[in-house]
Amino acid sequence: MRLEEKVAIVTGAASGFGEGIARLFAEQGAAVIVTDVNDEAGEAVAASISDDGGKARYIHCDVTIRADMAEAVSAAQSAFGPLTTVVNNAGMPQRNQPMLDVDEETFDKIFEVNVKAIYLSALETLPALRENGVGGSIINTASTAALSPRPGLVWYNGSKGAAVTLTKSMAVELAPEKIRVNALCPVAGETPMLGEFLGGEVTNEMYTKFVSTVPMGRLSTPRDIANAALFFASDEAEFLTGVCLEVDGGRCI
Repeated sequence: MRLEEKVAIVTGAASGFGEGIARLFAEQGAAVIVTDVNDEAGEAVAASISDDGGKARYIHCDVTIRADMAEAVSAAQSAFGPLTTVVNNAGMPQRNQPMLDVDEETFDKIFEVNVKAIYLSALETLPALRENGVGGSIINTASTAALSPRPGLVWYNGSKGAAVTLTKSMAVELAPEKIRVNALCPVAGETPMLGEFLGGEVTNEMYTKFVSTVPMGRLSTPRDIANAALFFASDEAEFLTGVCLEVDGGRCI
């Protein structure tokens, strides 16, 4: 068990990468607060983890609302003990389209969910991590879009670029407190967001074209991302901070 005695909050954990992370963390001994805005799916994930012998609880959390994150922290500590691990995974995709076709409301939402949420999370989780006196681990889900941007996703690319810079900046500032901050940079995966990245729907032609850009010949899976998150969250990574790890089958090469 690589995460025994860890208490983790995972945002956007009702499906996709977040669900994969929550499930693997629980398998490895962590107590997990599953958060999302999709209450039905989130409750089902937490219940499934519990049924399999893991420790999990679902909390509704809109990551753009500070009070929701505060409630997640409170729930984690009252149910399971001192918070040790935070995974800022919830994300907002952008439909693949020319940059000027994205309306202002969508732009604002992308940056609220992908960027401001990291700030709001820090406001509520850092005091808790500091209180435990032994440091902790913050993991931000960024994207290969931050490192090797492609046309049609300009504003999304920028939001994930901000996530990478925030990760490195937080890492430097928090290192003396032994609070590590790292980021995952997945290539697009088999998640509900895939259709948006491919222009609105997943056709065989678009799917095949996209997969052909990944040297290892497939998209990422929730388990791929969860395995990388598990390493960052474990004590094995105690000397790693500010790392933005490409989990992409070679896409960024």
